[in-house]
Amino acid sequence: MIKAILFDLDGTSLDRASSLRNFIDYQYDKFHSYFNHVDKITFKHKFIEVDHNGYVWKDKVYAELIKNFDIKHINANTLLDDYINNFCNHCVPYPNLKETLEILKTNNFKLGIITNGKYSFQYNNIKSLDIEPYMDIILVSEKENIKKPNPLIFEKAAENLKVALCECVFIGDSFKNDYEASRLAGMHSIYRLNNENDTHNVNNSIKNLNEIPDLIKYANNI
Repeated sequence: MIKAILFDLDGTSLDRASSLRNFIDYQYDKFHSYFNHVDKITFKHKFIEVDHNGYVWKDKVYAELIKNFDIKHINANTLLDDYINNFCNHCVPYPNLKETLEILKTNNFKLGIITNGKYSFQYNNIKSLDIEPYMDIILVSEKENIKKPNPLIFEKAAENLKVALCECVFIGDSFKNDYEASRLAGMHSIYRLNNENDTHNVNNSIKNLNEIPDLIKYANNI
């Protein structure tokens, strides 16, 4: 019997690709006097390429951008501070996120988020999506000192929610860090397809968050 449903953040609940594009537009315009020898489209494409879907932290991204475009009179730390403090103002949820959480909460499922990343940064992004009130638990790798795919972070979530691992479903867009890791830890797993990740041969996958309630009903034979 499924009692708890846990979500990844980036690429699962948060449309990170759209959010990042929004942020880059804002930052390019804000610091245009330093970037004006590079057109916005070129700058944006290079940022997204170096960012590597969020797996490269932004100090390295900005250092590469400054070197690649020969940007003068502004340093990587200034741009990084702007990213840390203002990315949350440009966050975009995936369609049907809050509606899906509302349905699940109404049906008395325990809900949570497990995400890798810097604690304050990720927590601010979660708050910006206005989904914190739905969550019974939020685990961010930096604060927990455990990072997916380490099974301990899934075990900690189940323990804190007072449910067995086999009573949890984890939904995420990383095949290794989310789908495989949660399944190997003992949870049920749903692979989140978001047009950014690779397709894999899995037992359960979704393209839209509003598919989740019916999948859970089917699993629970309701």
